Amino acid sequence: MDAAIIFGTGIYLIKGFNGVEKTIETPYGPALVNIGTYEGFELAFLARHGLDHTTPPHKINYRANIKALQILGVKHVLATNAVGSITRVIPPMGLGLLTDFLDFTSGREFTFFDGGNSGLAHTNMDVTYCPVLRKKILDLAPEFDLKIHPEAVYVATNGPRFETPAEIRMYAQLGGDVVGMTGIPEVVLARELGMHYAAVAYSINWAAGLEQEMSFVGDQMADIKQRLTMLLVNTLKAQLDETCGCEQAVMMMHEPVRIS
Repeated sequence: MDAAIIFGTGIYLIKGFNGVEKTIETPYGPALVNIGTYEGFELAFLARHGLDHTTPPHKINYRANIKALQILGVKHVLATNAVGSITRVIPPMGLGLLTDFLDFTSGREFTFFDGGNSGLAHTNMDVTYCPVLRKKILDLAPEFDLKIHPEAVYVATNGPRFETPAEIRMYAQLGGDVVGMTGIPEVVLARELGMHYAAVAYSINWAAGLEQEMSFVGDQMADIKQRLTMLLVNTLKAQLDETCGCEQAVMMMHEPVRIS
């Protein structure tokens, strides 16, 4: 199985997907992954917060999730992230293709290479998200009547609280376009394992301080989310010209003693 989708808040299924939920045991704990087919295409997907949305962002076992996909043989991963909008060019109900990030998380297990038996490596992040997958997403988006802003810097915060207006002003000055709680360390972990990973953010609100009160679009995005899901599935089904270097991003200093 080569392809997987990781869903964020508000997306919990793929219409037409035929599969079952399985528990994949990893060195970092179990992960629940839905494994099956879509129109004959082998595909895995998982919901970060669980299908009943009971796991807060700072408690997600990101390492188990990404390791489980590797155990299944996954090399191509697309993700969705529910976000708040900092920039006016990606308003609520808008979509942004992630191209970089600012990490303000803390206390998370953020690497597979912890030293000792885990090995030590440095991972190149100069191209943060897979350019081949990003290009294919943009190429196919019009077929699903979707307009995606081609570049968006994701600001990762710990949650589960929302950010303050002062924090949002700071993130804007640093170049942040959208803000969320789950994008990091997911993209880093995927890159450590040589995966081709890209993500699309969908805005559900203006970030704190941009409007008088924070409000959420809720079910108004149901149709957009469905079309976005189909876009991601078809991106993974497409033939890709992989000249991106994602699989060579890790500079190994000390090999792990054991990898399982």
